[in-house]
Amino acid sequence: MQLTDDERALLDGRDGKAKQKAMELLVRYAEALGAERFVATTNVAGVPGQGSVFLANYYKESGGGRDAIFSHFDLDSDELVEMPPVVTSSCHLQGGYDPENWQLLGATEQAAQVLKDTEKYAADRGVKILKTCTPYLVGNVPKMGEHCAWMESSAVIYCNSVLGARTNTEGRESTSAAMLTGKIPDFGFHQDHYRRGTHKIEVDVAVDSLMDWGMLGYFVGEVVGERIPVIDGRLGVPDLIRYKHFGAAAASSGGVEMYHIVGVTPEAPNESAAFGGNRPLETFRYGAAERKRVYETLNSNARDADVDYVMLGCPHAALEQIAEACTLLAGRKISPNCRLWIFTSRIVKQQADRAGYTEVIRAAGGHVMTDTCSAIGQALPPGTKVAALDSAKQVHYLPAIMGIQAWFGSTADCIDAALTARWNGRAP
Repeated sequence: MQLTDDERALLDGRDGKAKQKAMELLVRYAEALGAERFVATTNVAGVPGQGSVFLANYYKESGGGRDAIFSHFDLDSDELVEMPPVVTSSCHLQGGYDPENWQLLGATEQAAQVLKDTEKYAADRGVKILKTCTPYLVGNVPKMGEHCAWMESSAVIYCNSVLGARTNTEGRESTSAAMLTGKIPDFGFHQDHYRRGTHKIEVDVAVDSLMDWGMLGYFVGEVVGERIPVIDGRLGVPDLIRYKHFGAAAASSGGVEMYHIVGVTPEAPNESAAFGGNRPLETFRYGAAERKRVYETLNSNARDADVDYVMLGCPHAALEQIAEACTLLAGRKISPNCRLWIFTSRIVKQQADRAGYTEVIRAAGGHVMTDTCSAIGQALPPGTKVAALDSAKQVHYLPAIMGIQAWFGSTADCIDAALTARWNGRAP
């Protein structure tokens, strides 16, 4: 490692024990990656100090409280240190339970209190409490070329691809350490050469709707794995919501952290620029047969047409998506045999409250909740056996995590399922 004088001083303890431990962790991390230096990060998104009942009880016995969780769990420190204020712009991502609906999500009062306490712990040290997997929807929009340190796969792929900012998929430990130092290893997507496309995707069918973009994303992740696809063909111009669902699906099925869409995303004004002058390692075509196969794959877990749960908001719903749900629900009632939960961020929910959307959904029998989702919170309505979802990412994870069946379709298909407690979705 080639450390600057400032970095060496942090490592030697000039600014206190906590920052020293953070630098020690980051040096070990950089050496494991083979990085030779650090870059300064001005935007960190993680879950600093986040606790659970298990962690709270475990570390309570040590007498260190919240600092014990941060010291031993975030910084991997053998010593108990006190978390100081963060030194760079930092935000707290999703996790835990909706503070207003924790009982509906099956949490205990103790679990809800632990999360409230850890949230205050982070906020008191300068961390912005966003509690969402979509920080770019609620004001955290880094500029092109900015070095970030973000967790959350669907946020990382959006940051790299749509915004042109730079981040690897970081973890709790590296983001917590970066908050105290403003440093992250200069590796991977922080470097120009690593951001060049590797595989070409030629799209031969029209891709317009949110469902279309989700299925294309799932296909892309399956065929390129963790490489960087360059996509061209019969694509409608994606809006923020379509970017969100496409990226989340590609990151789930294959671990994609960056993609280029020719003539659309900021680092792909043309195909040559997207590949950085290199030739694609392989070319894949996405046509009607591939679309049909992806749809069947996403629905392969479902057998029973009776639906008892509909979940929307993965990644967290934008205001426009909540408005769409309201339009589909207006004046109608959700079946007594089904539940509808829509997940979003606190800030978007406040906007939905002011617009009257939350009340429309509540009047229909649904709930708008924040901070989490059914996969992160491992929370379902009691007795759930079959769900309907409009997110390829959630279909990929939720059945495996919770042992249920899940149908995939459009938002309209899912709202229809909530109203009828039956799946009537059709393949595209």
